[in-house]
Amino acid sequence: MLVVGLISGTSADGIDAALCELTGAPPQFAVRLVHSLTNPYAPALRERVLAASSPRTGRVDAVCQLNFDLGAAFADAALAVMRAAGVSPADVDLIGSHGQTVWHMVQPDGRAAATLQLGEPALIAERTGITTVSGFRARDIAAGGQGAPLASYLDWALLRHPNRWRAAQNIGGISNVTFLPPLGDSHSAPLAFDTGPGNALLDSAISLLTDGAQTYDHDGALAAAGQVDTSWLGQLLTNPYYAMQPPKSTGRELFSAAMAAELVAEGFARGLTSADILATLTALTAATIADAYARFAPAPIAEVVVSGGGRSNPILMAHLREYLPNTAVLTLEELGLSGDHKEALVFALLAYETWHNRPSTHPALTGARHASVLGHITPGNNYAALLRRTWCA
Repeated sequence: MLVVGLISGTSADGIDAALCELTGAPPQFAVRLVHSLTNPYAPALRERVLAASSPRTGRVDAVCQLNFDLGAAFADAALAVMRAAGVSPADVDLIGSHGQTVWHMVQPDGRAAATLQLGEPALIAERTGITTVSGFRARDIAAGGQGAPLASYLDWALLRHPNRWRAAQNIGGISNVTFLPPLGDSHSAPLAFDTGPGNALLDSAISLLTDGAQTYDHDGALAAAGQVDTSWLGQLLTNPYYAMQPPKSTGRELFSAAMAAELVAEGFARGLTSADILATLTALTAATIADAYARFAPAPIAEVVVSGGGRSNPILMAHLREYLPNTAVLTLEELGLSGDHKEALVFALLAYETWHNRPSTHPALTGARHASVLGHITPGNNYAALLRRTWCA
């Protein structure tokens, strides 16, 4: 099947789209990435997403309209990746759309109680004519899980090493990890959870520090010009989230623009420069990842495979190697997959599994009571033909 996967992460900088060819069934998947791209959000749309993601600035009328406007943007991204690949919408079987998370509600005891992703699937199906699967996180939460990290299903299916423990580490707006036992280990279970901030605090901080002139620290240049305040870093690592037992999940509701503003103010009060503040926050992302490994890894981790935008920050990657001296730190590209568009590929895979009525979670990964078939199916023009071809043959 040809499937388009779509996602915009917590950084809210644009929509990742991946056109994939998928065949087979677990545990023998064949996945080929045909083409992938990122459609950046227009600045005004990004500001609306960020405003909707805060209880102080979100309004129900704005959220309602944003849901439809994001649906149109997700449809545009799907059509763009098909055009770039030279593929007609009539040739594509499914779209799997994660949407844009604006709120992921976690209770003080660590239980995920609700989640909200925007990007109206009816608009996607209408504009593309393609049956669309969406709303993946809610079913896992209904089954007692965290609804995250859903990327761990792809990790489990495709990234296990024959005889070594691996960590699949995604560094997007939020960082998440999947600890993967070797293929030869039939007894150990995987473990997945959000380790803490990825780029979320960094992006918000640099926007504040540059009066909006920069939305991210390109190549870690500003952080490279500063010095890490190790004393302050140690204090930041005492946030209760890091010690909370997995399964657990988090997002901008905790590692928010408001938190970034407080940290910037605190850094200046400590006499730090803008570069020092960003250097320390960059080190914080790497340190929280290493801390999570030390606390919760089920076995010594031989390799870390990094995906997401954070892997393009050389200062962040250097800190990660510094804090994990006995572990090989690789990028997903070194295994032949796209580190920029891994999560878009994930939602193509989840849509494929949902269409075939197969669970695409593992209770050990999300903390759910059982594995579930995820998502909601919105029929497109191809729905009846797809049913006949895949279910009635």
